Amino acid sequence: MADDVWLVVGLGNPGPSYARTRHNIGHLVADELAARTGGKWKQHKQVKSEVIETRISGIRTVLARPRSYTNESGGPVSGLLKFFKVEPANLVVVHDELDIDFGVLRCKFGGGDNGHNGLKSIRKSLGTGEYYRVRFGVGRPPGRQNPADFVLNEFSSTERKDLPFAVDRTADAVESLLTDGLDVTQGRYNS
Repeated sequence: MADDVWLVVGLGNPGPSYARTRHNIGHLVADELAARTGGKWKQHKQVKSEVIETRISGIRTVLARPRSYTNESGGPVSGLLKFFKVEPANLVVVHDELDIDFGVLRCKFGGGDNGHNGLKSIRKSLGTGEYYRVRFGVGRPPGRQNPADFVLNEFSSTERKDLPFAVDRTADAVESLLTDGLDVTQGRYNS
């Protein structure tokens, strides 16, 4: 496993107006991993993404934040895999998940898209859903609020208090996935 290159993609929307929204949890986790490695984001215009080529726990890793909207992530992710010669089996996508309570993690390999438009776009571009996902629970919207509006809003004040710890734990889960594999990571982090 140590000789393989991994691609870790944090999903989110570009621009400061989306920076602290629920839909951008992938970007927040990618930023935490970048800080841990001391890497600096660089524009990769060919694949419409910001990237850092680094090592996480000794494993060659490309961190990426697509500069497209989340629901158009497939093109950038496909381009990143091709450019860096990474197979989908070595892809980790970090994203928000409505059907899981705030801050709860679920790590898995493959599966459906569960209504997540970013995952649908990735599946369409790659022709497969067989890649790793680190799913960060954001919970369901209150009342009759539209789920799309909910994920595009900032975290609540209560959630913001716990967010740094939750982002840190999610970054730990990504590292564990790369170093120790899925079964061990699920045992540690799937709550």
